[in-house]
Amino acid sequence: MTNLLDIQSQIEKLQKQANEIKAKDFHATVKEIMSKMQAFGITVKDLQAPKGVKAGKAGRPAKAKVGANKVAKTPRKTGTPVAAKFRGPNGEAWSGRGLMPKWLSALVAQGQSKEAFAVKSE
Repeated sequence: MTNLLDIQSQIEKLQKQANEIKAKDFHATVKEIMSKMQAFGITVKDLQAPKGVKAGKAGRPAKAKVGANKVAKTPRKTGTPVAAKFRGPNGEAWSGRGLMPKWLSALVAQGQSKEAFAVKSE
């Protein structure tokens, strides 16, 4: 059975081999990249995207997300219920925000006024 010193010696030997292979492959890879850059007319400036922007297709910068460089804000409150301002004949409710609901659009199309369904505030 091999002992710890033998294993550590093997690890060191393999690590040296790995570093030699990496250095050899590094130079070959750099040459390959340089030839492709020349073939496609790519410059170092094309590879350096502005901070916070990822490179997109064909070396063009991708569109930045809205607010990508802003400081994180406190989370928005979502789903907060709003009091109904309009009620339909079948109990439907609408806050008056966003698009007019189908039930109210249909009633308005029949000639009734939107204000007829307004909730009376007390």
